[in-house]
Amino acid sequence: MTNAIEIKNLNKNYQDFQLKDVSFKVPRGSIVGFIGENGAGKTTTIKAILNLVSRDEGTIELLGMDSLTDEKKIKESVGVVMDGCNFHDNLKTGDISKMMKSIYKNWNQQMFQHYLKEFKLPDNKIIKEFSRGMKMKLQIAVALSHEAELLILDEATSGLDPIVREEILDVFMEFIQDEKHAILISSHITSDLDKIADYIVFIHQGEILLDEEKETLLSQMGILKCGEEDFRKLEGSEFIRYRKNQFSFEVLVTDKAAIRKKYPEAVVDGVTIEEIMLFYVRGQK
Repeated sequence: MTNAIEIKNLNKNYQDFQLKDVSFKVPRGSIVGFIGENGAGKTTTIKAILNLVSRDEGTIELLGMDSLTDEKKIKESVGVVMDGCNFHDNLKTGDISKMMKSIYKNWNQQMFQHYLKEFKLPDNKIIKEFSRGMKMKLQIAVALSHEAELLILDEATSGLDPIVREEILDVFMEFIQDEKHAILISSHITSDLDKIADYIVFIHQGEILLDEEKETLLSQMGILKCGEEDFRKLEGSEFIRYRKNQFSFEVLVTDKAAIRKKYPEAVVDGVTIEEIMLFYVRGQK
């Protein structure tokens, strides 16, 4: 299977922040969840992918094409949704369709109407009167209506109520049923990624700390709850980070089945993406 996105050794230097050798792939037919705390480098990476910021080093390929030399061709096949609405407040959905028709060769008016209907977006209101959720749905409708093969979404579900989020996640799942399609989605709402992501890429302080299949992460990792005596028995290779409470330790372990076998009395719980992220960011080595 080819990759929809392939990033190798991406570096970007700012005065107070650096992207350091960022490398990861987004395989076709998959959804990759891109996670990290605020300021970790998610949006900078996405902007570099879209050539909205220049890079200092590294290569980026989208749909098998070089993102610098084939930018115009790539834009035809990539749908982008950034946090916030990029359409003028006084436009209506019909105006947007006319604009998009002149921008994209493959603009599909019927498909756009289908998503407007599905998302219950009104024809007669100006965008200024849309709620945040409606604006986000509108951007997603546009992204899906020019026969894009790749969606790049930066916090596309943030600020939306759970019902609207569920609706949008269903649309994303439907989109990647076509094995040629792929989605890169950055999100603070890690429970959304628990539901839909195939892979998780975790960036922290401009570096990739984790790049793994989601099911592998969730099935192998666990949280061991134990006292200090048991914690001291653990070998370094058995855990990633730990947190010390007043009377006990919580430990992110690499292989919960092996830990349960080795310490049959131990309490080892399953883990979520959010917990993994919190241990990496706030736990001790």
